[in-house]
Amino acid sequence: MSVYSYVAMSKDGRRSSGTLTAETRAAAVAQIGRQGLHAIRMDEARDEALAAKRAAAAQTATPQTGRISKRAVESFTRELANLLAAGIPLSRALALLRREASSASAKQLWSNIHDDVVGGTPLADALAKFPRSFSTVYVAMVQAGEAGGFLDTVLGQIADFRAREQDLKGKVKMAMVYPLILAIVATGALIFLLTFFIPRFQGIFEQFHGNLPALTLVIIGASTLIRSYGLWVLAAVVVVFILVRRLAGTEAGRRRLESTMLSTPLLGRVISHFALVRFARMLGTLVGAGVPLVASLRVAREAIGNQTLADTVSHAIEEVQRGQSLSKSLSESARLFPPSVVEMVAVAEETGRLDKELLRMATSYETDLDRQLRMLVAVAEPLMLFIMAGLIGTIVIGALLPVLNLGDLIH
Repeated sequence: MSVYSYVAMSKDGRRSSGTLTAETRAAAVAQIGRQGLHAIRMDEARDEALAAKRAAAAQTATPQTGRISKRAVESFTRELANLLAAGIPLSRALALLRREASSASAKQLWSNIHDDVVGGTPLADALAKFPRSFSTVYVAMVQAGEAGGFLDTVLGQIADFRAREQDLKGKVKMAMVYPLILAIVATGALIFLLTFFIPRFQGIFEQFHGNLPALTLVIIGASTLIRSYGLWVLAAVVVVFILVRRLAGTEAGRRRLESTMLSTPLLGRVISHFALVRFARMLGTLVGAGVPLVASLRVAREAIGNQTLADTVSHAIEEVQRGQSLSKSLSESARLFPPSVVEMVAVAEETGRLDKELLRMATSYETDLDRQLRMLVAVAEPLMLFIMAGLIGTIVIGALLPVLNLGDLIH
């Protein structure tokens, strides 16, 4: 048995370090994985004191100055891949990127990474010190590339993956712009009617001392509430928003929110397909790069971005470790993997084209996801217009209803 010092990262990005005993380095990595952690550094030590010292040194991170944009990280990744593919040594490539950095923050970050690599630190460990810029998935792929001797290939795949990921997220954001604008316009119109339009009518009706319709009384009450306690109402909305956000930050709250969203018609289907695209593209990229299947599944699970759906993959990973085929393991997670996907994975395993089929599947489902997003927007637009017209129309009718009975009020 040997003693190993490790630095690991949890699913939420928290780093931890310590020591453990195992027969081999692979067994030590597997032991960390069973604890729900991802090992980003694993060193064999002669004794526990030396192991603890190495773990503490690896845990110390170089402080990151400034904020690095995702575009800058993507450019860094792609350029580094091109330089390594051209045969330029890693330290020299990092020096070139440092010199050509587009901002002071990027230059400082590339300098820190360069200095660590020149000092003998693996590139994956150097990147892991800056989790705000390099995610757990990113670091795991770089580590696999370093171990397998195909770092340039992995970096190029990371750059392509991030570019497709940003493009997909951009489509989702663009799909939500118009419904959001409609919601803001509707809210502004309601506030205007309740604070300016209704008070003008209220003064007229009070002169007749008549019994106003129930709908008109409700609207007048809402107008009075907004005008008298508008700031308190706004404060209450802000407090509720903060509480919901904090609840969503907890494990139980996040799972409840995810389950609710997955159960919502259309929206749940879009979310599950978005997770499937991310999972298939990441798994295909890793398997194509030569990363073992179980390790690839663990990294791809982190790329899903939805803990409820990621739990289904965790069960599939356990089945694969027991010797079960990937397709049969995924078949028990119908919420994320439809029968058609499972069948395609089964055929790909038989033909030895799993990586290519996963990437083709990701592209196909991405096209389908784009169609679903357009359908979601097509449904959301008239729905928002209907709600907006209904609310505004109700207020206008409530204000004009007494006018129709004005003769009765005068008599």
